[in-house]
Amino acid sequence: MSDEKTVLTEEKKNRSTAKRSSLAAQIFSAGWIAILTICKGFGFVGLDESDIIYSGIAIAGVFSPVYFSIWLDKIKDIKLG
Repeated sequence: MSDEKTVLTEEKKNRSTAKRSSLAAQIFSAGWIAILTICKGFGFVGLDESDIIYSGIAIAGVFSPVYFSIWLDKIKDIKLG
């Protein structure tokens, strides 16, 4: 019984770490888009708006498999019936 609790506790720690890293990536990409857009407005950056947005999406997209795997684990844990 104690071994099961230990395994479940370790799984929860891994999930929370994955959630934190995914959330950090989403926050970073939102900040990336905002800061580069402001810099473009002041003329400091010569990038197109689409390049700025696509790079922010790519940053968040790199961590989406981590977040997606958490959702798949939750769906797997749902028992039908």
